[in-house]
Amino acid sequence: MIRSETQPAPPQTGRGHVDGSAGRGHAHTTTLTGARTGRRRAANRVANRGDGKRDLPKIDPARMHVTVLIPAHNEEDQIAETIVSLHGQHRRPDRVIVIADNCADRTEGIARAHGAEVIRTVGNRHKKAGALNQVLDVLLPEMGSPHAVLVMDADSALDPGFIHHAVLRLAAGELAAVGGTFTGKPGGGLVGMFQRNEYARYARDVRRLRGKALVLTGTATLFRALALKEVVGARRDGRLPGRDQVYDVRVLTEDNELTLALLHLNFRILCPAECTLTTEVMETWKDLFKQRLRWKRGALENLTDYGFTRVTAPYWGRQLLSLIGIIVIFAYLGAMAWSILVAGTVNVHPLWLAVTGIFVVERVVTVRSRGVGQMVVAGLLIVEMIFDVFLQIAQAKAFWDAAWRRERKW
Repeated sequence: MIRSETQPAPPQTGRGHVDGSAGRGHAHTTTLTGARTGRRRAANRVANRGDGKRDLPKIDPARMHVTVLIPAHNEEDQIAETIVSLHGQHRRPDRVIVIADNCADRTEGIARAHGAEVIRTVGNRHKKAGALNQVLDVLLPEMGSPHAVLVMDADSALDPGFIHHAVLRLAAGELAAVGGTFTGKPGGGLVGMFQRNEYARYARDVRRLRGKALVLTGTATLFRALALKEVVGARRDGRLPGRDQVYDVRVLTEDNELTLALLHLNFRILCPAECTLTTEVMETWKDLFKQRLRWKRGALENLTDYGFTRVTAPYWGRQLLSLIGIIVIFAYLGAMAWSILVAGTVNVHPLWLAVTGIFVVERVVTVRSRGVGQMVVAGLLIVEMIFDVFLQIAQAKAFWDAAWRRERKW
């Protein structure tokens, strides 16, 4: 159950708006008959291409109706910047909704002051996924082919061209969702710097792969409404894990799970280079450890839920490589420590010196977008190795907890 603090705006016409009938022509409508019903169903039908992937109906980008959902729990320090970034879009959204989830601060008032609708969750015990489901349960049945839903975090800010480029991509009908690539906001001292470098490397990898990414990031992703309705239907009839809602509330990483759901329905996804944003970094080592433990544990359990399939095979492969990496780095550090303690020195073979040199070059080149200063820091291998070892410890704990089936915790 949800309660809106403002009444939804009446349907409008013009750029970016559709009349009310557009959202009523979905599969659940039973009042239309004859040729009109047939046209509606044809418009919403998903097609198959030769590659086995599914298309959605093409649409004029100017007719696409974009609804933004921002789940927020005590985000008074960030929510204004998030909403302002939406007002500054080259292609502004048609509706902005802040989902106030058990807020005890000024999040709601600030959101309203900046022109957003506010909807409060009622009795939500499932954090972000539960908050989004409460609103989507109401909105999604009324959405049709021209509708898209942008889900973004309350601590993120879109770059001005994000929605414009995402809408152009989605309107072509080949994609079910368009995700963003992100950089880190200032702050957090040394741990914040490490994360900003890490995000820069991730964005570089996505660009090099022409937008192919493993996960539709929860920081900001634009979905075709028809694709989300397909997910709900597939959960209902047992083709996908979870109950008959968009997000699976049992999981720790709902964004990763929804990505797998869309891929198992043979939809295409993309994270194009034009869709960029900034997001908050974890400001303490403790918070970062909790975040990465949740990410890794959630990813492992998502894969366990889906099993070994054509879609999950590459993901399982990456987890195997990750596990090998953990073993190798701890074996390497253990061998060095043993050599220092026993022999009092470390003898390094020329081969390993060469490998280390290549590794240093890779670290320097991949943070080039962050400037000369960060390239120098990356060249001092020992500095970033602290961060790498820290992340490996978090991943090792995630593997251990998953293996022993310890209770999932947010």
